[in-house]
Amino acid sequence: MFFGHVAANHEVSGSGWHALYTRHHHEKTVALTLKAKGFEVFLPLYSAFSRWKDRTKTVLLPLFPCYVFLQGGLDRRLDVVSTAGIHGFVSFAGAPASIPCNEINAIRRVVEQRIGIEPHPFIKCGDRVRVKAGPLEGIEGILVRKKNLARLILSVEMLGKSAAVEVDASLVERASGWDKFHMRRMAGDERNAFPQAR
Repeated sequence: MFFGHVAANHEVSGSGWHALYTRHHHEKTVALTLKAKGFEVFLPLYSAFSRWKDRTKTVLLPLFPCYVFLQGGLDRRLDVVSTAGIHGFVSFAGAPASIPCNEINAIRRVVEQRIGIEPHPFIKCGDRVRVKAGPLEGIEGILVRKKNLARLILSVEMLGKSAAVEVDASLVERASGWDKFHMRRMAGDERNAFPQAR
């Protein structure tokens, strides 16, 4: 599930996406407030089980705790950073850093499909693949194995954050441009084709 509003098509238009660093447990409030102010926001959520004394309850939690994504909004920067619960923009060299649209689109498509997704330690090693069929067709990520299940790791590089979604390994193919070493390793021993998720 996602929170807030994003463009209806799969290519996010406009002036690009940025990340806002929020106070802990203030992500939903920040997203609601910004949306009420007319901003386009994206807060990806995932389902988790919370155990209470007498019962277990399903809750929706931020996929990337303490972060809310904002499209554009730099022309109203003061209106953004003055919002309660926001520490500020995630910046690079003193300016709000841009997040590639393909990273936002990949995460958005997964949460919209209501496919099981959860936070995952940030990962850069491994083989980059592309989903070739099904509801996630065209999405690229890093493929890993965990307990005999194939998982696609989607990352927001700038934040050093990742999320994992289970995929059918037969529906993925190597992404173009991957080096020959990784291609040989993929084609060789299937048991070692994917790095092990911790």
